[in-house]
Amino acid sequence: MKLAETLFTTVAVILILLTMGCGVQDREDSEVSEGELDSLVTVIDGLGREVTVPFDPEYVICSGPGCLRLMVYLQAQDRIVAVDDMEGRRPEFDARPYALANPWFHEMPVFGEFRGHDNPELIVALEPQPQVIFKTYPLMGMDPLELQDKTGIPVVVLNYGTLDSQRDEMYESLRTMAAVMDRTERAMDVIEFLEETIADLEARTADIPLDGRRSCYVGGIAYRGPHGFQSTEPAYPPFMFVGAGNVALPEDAGDQPVEHADMAKEQILAWDPEVIFVDASTMETDPQASALYELRTDPVYGSLSAVQSGEVYCVLPYNWYSKNFGSILADAYFIGKVLYPDRFTNVDPAARADEIYRFLVGVEVFDQLDTAFDSMIFRRIQL
Repeated sequence: MKLAETLFTTVAVILILLTMGCGVQDREDSEVSEGELDSLVTVIDGLGREVTVPFDPEYVICSGPGCLRLMVYLQAQDRIVAVDDMEGRRPEFDARPYALANPWFHEMPVFGEFRGHDNPELIVALEPQPQVIFKTYPLMGMDPLELQDKTGIPVVVLNYGTLDSQRDEMYESLRTMAAVMDRTERAMDVIEFLEETIADLEARTADIPLDGRRSCYVGGIAYRGPHGFQSTEPAYPPFMFVGAGNVALPEDAGDQPVEHADMAKEQILAWDPEVIFVDASTMETDPQASALYELRTDPVYGSLSAVQSGEVYCVLPYNWYSKNFGSILADAYFIGKVLYPDRFTNVDPAARADEIYRFLVGVEVFDQLDTAFDSMIFRRIQL
């Protein structure tokens, strides 16, 4: 290729990628023939490092909570050559839609333990060799710089983010991963889908005044494992998206409220929420430690107004190997319909959940999730 043509192509590609906001700084060769990896791309990763990696690699691995979920969202899971041992586990319950949509993950070679505890020896022994390692939660498990040094494989760190106060970080991680995997258009589609879905939820209840919002509490939320009824999220996104009155959210929470908290039983009693939601992940814990058991047997909880009136409902797990973004949105539609049925008359929560899953992970998995949790999802709990 002539020098002028090469310069023109390079500049054009850089401008396109910068316009799409994917964090790409440079690309040495914009022409990639099938099976070739001569082209490189430089991205700014979650640690602020410039990392140069093969563009559109054939073989990669994803380390850390939620990392493989993002790869599935980008429809690039066929590039995976190994998984961490979370994917090889077969728990009684599994609330990860991305994994349910890709059961073949169970049969993949394992490169390390879950939560980022990677094994460099296993990684360098993989065949084929991964050309890029993506890693979320860099402070968890093996240090990404040490991993890169021991394997000789470039590591791209991603900030997993949230759908509320850290949404921009999550979007940037999608863009960064997409810039490497040649999935920029898909990343933009995913971001647009999430934004439109959140906007639809918020618009339905935006005009409800503060004194018109029903008071709520969600208990049993998983946090590095299953928990009982006192485990909650003060900044629980489904409540925020539909204007629910989350009793656990302090009035002075600001823009960065505490993500997780264990509330005192006496405090929950003092709040006495009108409606209670129970995260289904609590069913994975010891039966006599679950939120369901506590609500059924503890006289303190039995005195709550929501328990007395039967306003207790089961929702999809919020955390399961980090945050389940699709389930968060699905939960919001169900919660909105429970709290403000006149604002959600055209919503079937189960059907809406499958629309969300179909877009994000390619398969409708609501029935599998519901079956795994004793057909209790999006239903009133019989106490």
